[in-house]
Amino acid sequence: MRAKRYLHPVRAVLLGLLLTAGPSARPADGAPPPAPTAAPVPPAGRTWPLPGRPAVLRAWDPPPTPYARGHRGVDLAAQPSAPVLAVAAGRVTFAGRVAGRGVISVDLRGTGEPPLRTTYEPVRASVRKGDEVAAGEVLGTVEPTGSHCPVTCVHWGLRRGGTYLDPLSLLPPWLLNGGPSVLLPVLGVPQP
Repeated sequence: MRAKRYLHPVRAVLLGLLLTAGPSARPADGAPPPAPTAAPVPPAGRTWPLPGRPAVLRAWDPPPTPYARGHRGVDLAAQPSAPVLAVAAGRVTFAGRVAGRGVISVDLRGTGEPPLRTTYEPVRASVRKGDEVAAGEVLGTVEPTGSHCPVTCVHWGLRRGGTYLDPLSLLPPWLLNGGPSVLLPVLGVPQP
């Protein structure tokens, strides 16, 4: 028996759609289209989440896919009961316990739609959901236990919608670089 040389009408329509879908469906090399990128993070931070300039114990390490392993924030060295500060002005959207740890979330004012959201844990909250906070305002204190660090730390996170971002990108360069430059004398060079 001779094979039929025509396509089923449904298959023909699907094949036609695939062939005429245009460049937005898939690039010529067959790779999937690039994922949309998140809006850039404005340097809205006005202070570190802890007094002074805490040591970063573990940096942000984004996962390759949304459900893969990664470190979706930074771990900052902290002393138990140290104050935890709002890095920028905003509104508290959550202050409570998650998996036995105190967690605070703050939506940052003036950072676009959806707004940037910072998270802090483990923290014993002194604020409540709905409170407006200013940059540098105390949100609570570091809980001595419940951290995933080998020493006491605060896990500081940043998100826009469902996209995790590097919290350090929220801080302006003058906060990251540790202060102003200091000129030192040059030894062994004759004065003009």
